[in-house]
Amino acid sequence: MNSSISLDQPHRNPFVRNLMTFFLNRQALVIGLVFASDSILFGSWVSHIPYVKAKLHLSDSELGLLLFAMPVGLLTMNPITGWVIAKLGEARACFWSAVGLCISICIPLNAPNPFILAIGLFLLGLNAALINVAMNTCATNLERARGIVIMSSCHGMWSLGGLLGSGVAGAVIAFHVSPPIHVMVMAGLVLLMTLALQSTLADIPSSSQTDTGEKTGSSFVKPNRDLLLMILIGLALAMGEGAAFDWSAVYLRETLGASSQIAALGFGSFSLTMTGFRFLGDAIIPKIGAKRWLQIGGVLAAAGLFFAIALPYPPTALIGFALLGAGCSLGAPILYAAALRVPGIPPAAGLATFATFSFIGFLAGPPVIGFVAEAFGLYYGLGFVAVMLLISAWLSRIVNLF
Repeated sequence: MNSSISLDQPHRNPFVRNLMTFFLNRQALVIGLVFASDSILFGSWVSHIPYVKAKLHLSDSELGLLLFAMPVGLLTMNPITGWVIAKLGEARACFWSAVGLCISICIPLNAPNPFILAIGLFLLGLNAALINVAMNTCATNLERARGIVIMSSCHGMWSLGGLLGSGVAGAVIAFHVSPPIHVMVMAGLVLLMTLALQSTLADIPSSSQTDTGEKTGSSFVKPNRDLLLMILIGLALAMGEGAAFDWSAVYLRETLGASSQIAALGFGSFSLTMTGFRFLGDAIIPKIGAKRWLQIGGVLAAAGLFFAIALPYPPTALIGFALLGAGCSLGAPILYAAALRVPGIPPAAGLATFATFSFIGFLAGPPVIGFVAEAFGLYYGLGFVAVMLLISAWLSRIVNLF
Protein backbone atom coordinates (compact mmCIF):
# COMPACT_ATOMS: atom_id res chain seq x y z
CA MET A 1 0.00 0.00 0.00
CA ASN A 2 1.43 3.38 -1.01
CA SER A 3 1.02 5.72 1.94
CA SER A 4 1.90 8.88 0.04
CA ILE A 5 -0.34 11.14 -2.02
CA SER A 6 0.77 11.46 -5.63
CA LEU A 7 1.58 14.83 -7.13
CA ASP A 8 0.98 15.18 -10.87
CA GLN A 9 3.60 17.90 -11.27
CA PRO A 10 6.21 18.09 -8.51
CA HIS A 11 6.88 21.63 -7.45
CA ARG A 12 10.07 23.09 -8.91
CA ASN A 13 10.98 25.02 -5.76
CA PRO A 14 13.11 22.57 -3.73
CA PHE A 15 11.97 24.03 -0.40
CA VAL A 16 8.30 23.56 -1.24
CA ARG A 17 8.91 20.19 -2.89
CA ASN A 18 10.65 18.74 0.16
CA LEU A 19 7.97 20.00 2.51
CA MET A 20 5.23 18.54 0.29
CA THR A 21 7.06 15.21 0.19
CA PHE A 22 7.08 15.11 3.96
CA PHE A 23 3.59 16.36 4.77
CA LEU A 24 1.81 14.39 2.01
CA ASN A 25 3.39 11.08 2.97
CA ARG A 26 1.27 9.63 5.76
CA GLN A 27 4.01 7.42 7.19
CA ALA A 28 6.58 10.24 7.12
CA LEU A 29 4.13 12.51 8.92
CA VAL A 30 3.43 9.86 11.55
CA ILE A 31 7.14 9.52 12.29
CA GLY A 32 7.29 13.31 12.50
CA LEU A 33 4.46 13.27 15.03
CA VAL A 34 6.43 10.84 17.18
CA PHE A 35 9.33 13.32 17.10
CA ALA A 36 6.87 16.09 18.01
CA SER A 37 5.29 14.17 20.88
CA ASP A 38 8.71 13.68 22.47
CA SER A 39 9.49 17.39 22.50
CA ILE A 40 5.96 18.50 23.40
CA LEU A 41 6.43 16.69 26.69
CA PHE A 42 9.95 17.99 27.24
CA GLY A 43 8.87 21.52 26.30
CA SER A 44 6.10 21.30 28.87
CA TRP A 45 8.53 20.12 31.54
CA VAL A 46 11.39 22.57 31.00
CA SER A 47 9.14 25.61 31.20
CA HIS A 48 8.29 24.60 34.77
CA ILE A 49 11.84 23.94 35.98
CA PRO A 50 11.85 27.29 37.87
CA TYR A 51 8.63 26.14 39.61
CA VAL A 52 10.25 22.87 40.71
CA LYS A 53 13.43 24.68 41.77
CA ALA A 54 11.41 27.06 43.96
CA LYS A 55 9.02 24.38 45.23
CA LEU A 56 11.84 22.16 46.52
CA HIS A 57 14.06 25.12 47.56
CA LEU A 58 16.97 24.01 45.37
CA SER A 59 20.17 25.94 44.72
CA ASP A 60 21.67 26.10 41.22
CA SER A 61 24.15 23.33 42.05
CA GLU A 62 21.47 21.15 43.67
CA LEU A 63 19.26 21.55 40.62
CA GLY A 64 22.21 20.77 38.39
CA LEU A 65 22.99 17.62 40.35
CA LEU A 66 19.38 16.43 40.20
CA LEU A 67 19.24 17.08 36.46
CA PHE A 68 22.03 14.53 36.12
CA ALA A 69 19.42 11.85 36.85
CA MET A 70 18.29 12.06 33.23
CA PRO A 71 21.77 11.33 31.77
CA VAL A 72 22.05 8.45 34.26
CA GLY A 73 18.80 7.03 32.87
CA LEU A 74 20.14 7.53 29.37
CA LEU A 75 23.38 5.70 30.13
CA THR A 76 21.45 2.91 31.81
CA MET A 77 19.20 2.35 28.79
CA ASN A 78 21.65 2.81 25.94
CA PRO A 79 23.68 -0.38 26.39
CA ILE A 80 20.45 -2.35 25.90
CA THR A 81 18.70 -0.02 23.43
CA GLY A 82 19.81 -2.10 20.45
CA TRP A 83 18.61 -5.29 22.11
CA VAL A 84 15.22 -3.76 22.99
CA ILE A 85 14.71 -2.44 19.45
CA ALA A 86 15.76 -5.79 17.98
CA LYS A 87 13.16 -7.54 20.16
CA LEU A 88 10.30 -5.06 19.70
CA GLY A 89 11.06 -3.60 16.28
CA GLU A 90 11.56 0.10 15.68
CA ALA A 91 7.86 0.94 15.44
CA ARG A 92 6.85 -0.82 18.66
CA ALA A 93 9.87 0.64 20.44
CA CYS A 94 8.67 4.11 19.36
CA PHE A 95 5.18 3.39 20.65
CA TRP A 96 6.10 1.99 24.04
CA SER A 97 8.79 4.57 24.75
CA ALA A 98 6.26 7.31 23.91
CA VAL A 99 3.83 5.74 26.39
CA GLY A 100 6.64 5.60 28.96
CA LEU A 101 7.40 9.28 28.43
CA CYS A 102 3.75 10.19 29.01
CA ILE A 103 3.80 8.40 32.35
CA SER A 104 7.23 9.44 33.60
CA ILE A 105 6.86 13.14 32.65
CA CYS A 106 4.17 13.47 35.32
CA ILE A 107 6.52 12.51 38.16
CA PRO A 108 8.93 15.49 38.41
CA LEU A 109 6.21 18.17 38.69
CA ASN A 110 4.46 16.18 41.41
CA ALA A 111 7.63 15.21 43.27
CA PRO A 112 7.31 15.97 47.01
CA ASN A 113 11.07 15.79 47.55
CA PRO A 114 14.35 15.69 45.60
CA PHE A 115 14.53 11.88 45.75
CA ILE A 116 11.24 11.41 43.89
CA LEU A 117 12.28 14.15 41.45
CA ALA A 118 15.47 12.20 40.69
CA ILE A 119 13.48 8.99 40.11
CA GLY A 120 11.16 10.77 37.69
CA LEU A 121 14.05 12.29 35.76
CA PHE A 122 15.81 8.91 35.66
CA LEU A 123 12.72 7.31 34.11
CA LEU A 124 12.52 10.17 31.62
CA GLY A 125 16.11 9.43 30.63
CA LEU A 126 15.33 5.75 30.09
CA ASN A 127 12.42 6.44 27.77
CA ALA A 128 14.10 9.36 26.01
CA ALA A 129 17.11 7.18 25.15
CA LEU A 130 14.93 4.51 23.59
CA ILE A 131 12.66 6.80 21.60
CA ASN A 132 15.62 8.83 20.34
CA VAL A 133 17.26 5.87 18.60
CA ALA A 134 14.00 4.20 17.57
CA MET A 135 12.40 7.21 15.87
CA ASN A 136 15.58 8.20 14.02
CA THR A 137 15.95 4.62 12.79
CA CYS A 138 12.31 4.64 11.63
CA ALA A 139 12.97 7.83 9.66
CA THR A 140 16.06 6.29 8.06
CA ASN A 141 14.19 3.10 7.17
CA LEU A 142 11.44 5.09 5.46
CA GLU A 143 13.95 7.22 3.55
CA ARG A 144 15.59 4.07 2.19
CA ALA A 145 12.34 2.27 1.44
CA ARG A 146 10.60 5.18 -0.29
CA GLY A 147 13.60 7.01 -1.77
CA ILE A 148 12.72 10.27 -0.02
CA VAL A 149 14.59 12.71 2.25
CA ILE A 150 12.74 13.49 5.49
CA MET A 151 15.32 13.51 8.31
CA SER A 152 15.56 17.29 8.68
CA SER A 153 11.77 17.65 8.49
CA CYS A 154 11.36 15.03 11.21
CA HIS A 155 13.72 17.00 13.42
CA GLY A 156 11.70 20.06 12.44
CA MET A 157 8.64 18.35 13.90
CA TRP A 158 10.64 17.76 17.07
CA SER A 159 11.38 21.47 17.29
CA LEU A 160 7.77 22.34 16.47
CA GLY A 161 6.62 20.13 19.33
CA GLY A 162 8.96 21.92 21.72
CA LEU A 163 7.66 25.26 20.50
CA LEU A 164 4.09 24.13 21.05
CA GLY A 165 4.88 22.69 24.47
CA SER A 166 6.64 25.81 25.73
CA GLY A 167 4.06 28.12 24.15
CA VAL A 168 1.21 26.35 25.92
CA ALA A 169 3.25 26.44 29.12
CA GLY A 170 3.63 30.21 28.81
CA ALA A 171 -0.13 30.55 28.39
CA VAL A 172 -1.04 28.37 31.36
CA ILE A 173 1.49 30.21 33.52
CA ALA A 174 -0.18 33.48 32.52
CA PHE A 175 -3.54 32.08 33.59
CA HIS A 176 -2.08 30.68 36.83
CA VAL A 177 -2.84 27.05 35.98
CA SER A 178 -1.12 24.60 38.30
CA PRO A 179 2.05 23.23 36.58
CA PRO A 180 1.32 19.60 37.64
CA ILE A 181 -2.18 19.82 36.16
CA HIS A 182 -0.83 21.34 32.95
CA VAL A 183 1.78 18.60 32.45
CA MET A 184 -0.65 15.79 33.24
CA VAL A 185 -3.17 17.16 30.72
CA MET A 186 -0.48 17.44 28.03
CA ALA A 187 0.72 13.91 28.79
CA GLY A 188 -2.85 12.63 28.46
CA LEU A 189 -3.32 14.34 25.09
CA VAL A 190 -0.01 13.00 23.78
CA LEU A 191 -0.94 9.52 24.98
CA LEU A 192 -4.23 9.69 23.06
CA MET A 193 -2.35 10.84 19.93
CA THR A 194 0.16 8.01 20.33
CA LEU A 195 -2.65 5.45 20.54
CA ALA A 196 -4.25 6.92 17.40
CA LEU A 197 -0.96 6.67 15.49
CA GLN A 198 -0.19 3.09 16.51
CA SER A 199 -1.63 1.31 13.46
CA THR A 200 0.09 3.55 10.89
CA LEU A 201 3.32 3.44 12.86
CA ALA A 202 3.24 -0.36 12.71
CA ASP A 203 3.14 -0.22 8.88
CA ILE A 204 6.39 1.76 8.59
CA PRO A 205 9.10 -0.36 6.93
CA SER A 206 11.30 -2.13 9.45
CA SER A 207 14.78 -3.49 8.90
CA SER A 208 15.76 -6.43 11.04
CA GLN A 209 19.04 -6.30 9.11
CA THR A 210 21.03 -3.49 7.55
CA ASP A 211 22.34 -3.48 4.01
CA THR A 212 25.57 -4.98 5.31
CA GLY A 213 23.76 -7.86 6.98
CA GLU A 214 24.41 -6.59 10.49
CA LYS A 215 21.47 -6.76 12.83
CA THR A 216 19.73 -3.53 13.58
CA GLY A 217 19.99 -4.28 17.28
CA SER A 218 23.77 -3.83 17.27
CA SER A 219 24.53 -1.01 19.69
CA PHE A 220 27.99 0.41 20.13
CA VAL A 221 31.27 0.45 18.27
CA LYS A 222 34.63 2.02 19.00
CA PRO A 223 34.49 5.33 17.11
CA ASN A 224 37.06 5.95 14.40
CA ARG A 225 38.48 9.45 13.82
CA ASP A 226 35.54 10.82 11.84
CA LEU A 227 32.81 9.34 14.03
CA LEU A 228 34.65 10.68 17.09
CA LEU A 229 34.74 14.17 15.55
CA MET A 230 31.02 13.90 14.72
CA ILE A 231 30.36 12.94 18.34
CA LEU A 232 32.34 15.92 19.66
CA ILE A 233 30.52 18.32 17.32
CA GLY A 234 27.19 16.75 18.25
CA LEU A 235 27.99 17.03 21.96
CA ALA A 236 28.59 20.77 21.67
CA LEU A 237 25.46 21.39 19.59
CA ALA A 238 23.41 19.23 21.96
CA MET A 239 24.74 21.24 24.90
CA GLY A 240 23.44 24.34 23.13
CA GLU A 241 20.01 22.74 22.83
CA GLY A 242 20.13 21.58 26.43
CA ALA A 243 21.04 25.09 27.59
CA ALA A 244 17.93 26.45 25.89
CA PHE A 245 15.75 23.64 27.23
CA ASP A 246 16.73 23.72 30.88
CA TRP A 247 18.24 27.15 31.55
CA SER A 248 16.63 29.71 29.24
CA ALA A 249 13.63 30.15 31.54
CA VAL A 250 15.84 30.26 34.65
CA TYR A 251 18.19 32.80 33.05
CA LEU A 252 15.35 35.08 32.00
CA ARG A 253 13.40 34.75 35.25
CA GLU A 254 16.08 34.77 37.94
CA THR A 255 19.07 36.50 36.32
CA LEU A 256 17.30 39.07 34.14
CA GLY A 257 14.16 39.50 36.24
CA ALA A 258 11.65 38.74 33.48
CA SER A 259 8.08 37.72 34.30
CA SER A 260 7.17 34.03 34.31
CA GLN A 261 5.33 34.45 31.01
CA ILE A 262 8.33 36.09 29.30
CA ALA A 263 10.69 33.52 30.80
CA ALA A 264 8.69 30.71 29.20
CA LEU A 265 9.25 32.38 25.81
CA GLY A 266 13.01 31.85 26.02
CA PHE A 267 12.75 28.28 24.87
CA GLY A 268 9.94 29.32 22.52
CA SER A 269 12.17 31.80 20.65
CA PHE A 270 14.89 29.15 20.41
CA SER A 271 12.42 26.60 19.06
CA LEU A 272 10.86 29.04 16.59
CA THR A 273 14.06 29.56 14.61
CA MET A 274 15.17 25.96 15.00
CA THR A 275 11.82 24.75 13.67
CA GLY A 276 11.88 27.03 10.63
CA PHE A 277 15.42 26.10 9.61
CA ARG A 278 14.81 22.38 10.11
CA PHE A 279 11.74 22.33 7.89
CA LEU A 280 13.84 23.99 5.19
CA GLY A 281 16.90 21.91 5.97
CA ASP A 282 16.32 19.10 3.45
CA ALA A 283 16.67 21.76 0.73
CA ILE A 284 19.23 24.03 2.47
CA ILE A 285 21.82 21.34 3.24
CA PRO A 286 22.44 20.26 -0.40
CA LYS A 287 22.78 23.91 -1.48
CA ILE A 288 25.16 25.15 1.22
CA GLY A 289 26.91 21.88 2.00
CA ALA A 290 26.79 19.92 5.25
CA LYS A 291 30.31 20.81 6.45
CA ARG A 292 29.87 24.46 5.59
CA TRP A 293 26.60 24.66 7.49
CA LEU A 294 28.12 23.01 10.58
CA GLN A 295 30.80 25.72 10.61
CA ILE A 296 28.30 28.55 10.09
CA GLY A 297 25.87 27.06 12.59
CA GLY A 298 28.46 26.68 15.36
CA VAL A 299 29.55 30.31 15.04
CA LEU A 300 25.94 31.56 14.84
CA ALA A 301 24.87 29.56 17.91
CA ALA A 302 27.85 30.82 19.93
CA ALA A 303 27.13 34.39 18.83
CA GLY A 304 23.56 34.02 20.06
CA LEU A 305 24.66 33.02 23.57
CA PHE A 306 27.32 35.74 23.72
CA PHE A 307 24.67 38.25 22.62
CA ALA A 308 22.31 37.13 25.40
CA ILE A 309 25.14 37.47 27.92
CA ALA A 310 26.62 40.76 26.70
CA LEU A 311 23.24 42.50 26.56
CA PRO A 312 21.49 41.14 29.66
CA TYR A 313 17.93 42.30 29.04
CA PRO A 314 14.89 40.09 28.35
CA PRO A 315 14.31 41.31 24.73
CA THR A 316 17.97 40.88 23.74
CA ALA A 317 18.16 37.53 25.51
CA LEU A 318 15.17 36.32 23.47
CA ILE A 319 17.00 37.39 20.30
CA GLY A 320 20.10 35.57 21.51
CA PHE A 321 18.21 32.33 22.12
CA ALA A 322 16.62 32.69 18.67
CA LEU A 323 20.11 32.89 17.12
CA LEU A 324 21.13 29.87 19.18
CA GLY A 325 18.19 27.93 17.72
CA ALA A 326 19.11 28.85 14.16
CA GLY A 327 22.74 27.85 14.68
CA CYS A 328 21.95 24.49 16.28
CA SER A 329 19.08 23.69 13.92
CA LEU A 330 20.64 21.50 11.23
CA GLY A 331 23.41 19.90 13.25
CA ALA A 332 21.36 16.89 14.34
CA PRO A 333 19.88 16.06 10.89
CA ILE A 334 23.32 16.36 9.27
CA LEU A 335 25.17 14.32 11.88
CA TYR A 336 22.54 11.62 12.35
CA ALA A 337 22.59 10.99 8.61
CA ALA A 338 26.41 11.13 8.44
CA ALA A 339 26.76 8.64 11.32
CA LEU A 340 24.98 6.06 9.14
CA ARG A 341 27.57 6.39 6.37
CA VAL A 342 30.93 6.15 8.18
CA PRO A 343 33.15 3.69 6.25
CA GLY A 344 34.03 0.55 8.18
CA ILE A 345 31.23 1.00 10.74
CA PRO A 346 27.86 -0.75 10.37
CA PRO A 347 25.12 1.89 9.88
CA ALA A 348 23.01 0.85 12.87
CA ALA A 349 26.01 0.82 15.20
CA GLY A 350 27.20 4.19 13.91
CA LEU A 351 23.77 5.71 14.52
CA ALA A 352 23.40 4.21 17.99
CA THR A 353 26.89 5.29 19.04
CA PHE A 354 26.46 8.85 17.80
CA ALA A 355 22.91 9.18 19.18
CA THR A 356 24.04 8.00 22.62
CA PHE A 357 26.86 10.49 23.04
CA SER A 358 24.94 13.33 21.40
CA PHE A 359 22.05 12.86 23.78
CA ILE A 360 24.47 12.74 26.70
CA GLY A 361 25.49 16.26 25.68
CA PHE A 362 21.83 17.30 25.59
CA LEU A 363 21.11 15.92 29.05
CA ALA A 364 24.47 16.39 30.80
CA GLY A 365 25.12 19.92 29.51
CA PRO A 366 22.47 21.60 31.71
CA PRO A 367 23.80 20.08 34.96
CA VAL A 368 27.31 21.23 34.02
CA ILE A 369 25.90 24.72 33.45
CA GLY A 370 24.35 24.49 36.91
CA PHE A 371 27.68 23.72 38.57
CA VAL A 372 29.43 26.56 36.73
CA ALA A 373 26.52 28.89 37.57
CA GLU A 374 26.72 28.01 41.26
CA ALA A 375 30.42 28.82 41.38
CA PHE A 376 30.62 31.83 39.08
CA GLY A 377 27.10 32.82 37.96
CA LEU A 378 24.79 31.77 35.14
CA TYR A 379 26.49 34.20 32.73
CA TYR A 380 29.60 32.05 32.90
CA GLY A 381 27.60 28.82 32.60
CA LEU A 382 26.09 29.95 29.31
CA GLY A 383 29.45 31.37 28.23
CA PHE A 384 31.02 27.94 28.70
CA VAL A 385 28.50 26.48 26.23
CA ALA A 386 29.23 29.29 23.77
CA VAL A 387 32.94 28.42 23.84
CA MET A 388 32.10 24.75 23.21
CA LEU A 389 30.05 25.80 20.19
CA LEU A 390 32.99 27.75 18.78
CA ILE A 391 35.15 24.65 19.20
CA SER A 392 32.53 22.61 17.32
CA ALA A 393 32.70 25.09 14.42
CA TRP A 394 36.46 24.58 14.24
CA LEU A 395 36.13 20.78 14.39
CA SER A 396 33.61 20.96 11.54
CA ARG A 397 36.41 22.14 9.27
CA ILE A 398 38.38 18.90 9.66
CA VAL A 399 35.66 16.25 9.93
CA ASN A 400 34.83 14.08 6.93
CA LEU A 401 31.10 13.71 6.26
CA PHE A 402 30.45 10.77 3.93
